[in-house]
Amino acid sequence: MTPPPPPRYPSCWIVRLAVAKTQKFGVSRSGDTVEIIERPDGGLSVVVADGQRSGPAAKRVANLVVRRVITLLAEGVRDGAAARAASDALYTARQGRVQATLNILSVDMDAQSVVVVRNNPLPVLVMRRSHLEVLEEPSEPVGLRRYTRPVVREYPLEENLFVLAFTDGVAHAGTRRGNGWDISGTFRDSVQRLAGHVEAIADALLEEAVRLDDGRPHDDMTLVILAIQRQPAGNLPPIRRLQAQVPL
Repeated sequence: MTPPPPPRYPSCWIVRLAVAKTQKFGVSRSGDTVEIIERPDGGLSVVVADGQRSGPAAKRVANLVVRRVITLLAEGVRDGAAARAASDALYTARQGRVQATLNILSVDMDAQSVVVVRNNPLPVLVMRRSHLEVLEEPSEPVGLRRYTRPVVREYPLEENLFVLAFTDGVAHAGTRRGNGWDISGTFRDSVQRLAGHVEAIADALLEEAVRLDDGRPHDDMTLVILAIQRQPAGNLPPIRRLQAQVPL
């Protein structure tokens, strides 16, 4: 008897995500926090917060912000509203004396879009069809005052879209010695040179930032890359994978 043909799976979007981070030299704990969560509609969000300064106190601040955002996203709250609520929560807890930067990168399957949320003076970089866009509209950290609004940008899902968010330790690498770097150009070149392998791109960028600080980072360093690719229709089921390497 002839066996039945293998099932045909439809084409689907593939989200590739890479996180690379390290702490300030001589400090036991990074003040940066990154968390990933599945959205109720099946999408995905990654949340990055950088607490003021470094060490355990900064970590507590970053954790407070990220926990609030993650909880609200899991309940179906929109990204911008979650960022505003996290800012209000930090302001209430610390009376405006402490700040944190916040980025949210989301794949929203309801809207079929990628959402970029910034409460961060630093830019977010977006590569689309080999064109680099720098999102650098003025943006305030969370926690300094009530009703702080995030800057929100949205892009339709499309193949080979890359988004890079990073904290100030990455942005300011090498500046103490006058050796600042063109992170936008390095990101664009890395995407093209490494053929879109997000883990390799993240590693290359973090290695360059650490090198510029002579191997001793002057601040916590975190970067996140989110990429959208396409899996064609075929006989292979869509498989989810998550890899992590966490020195403790």
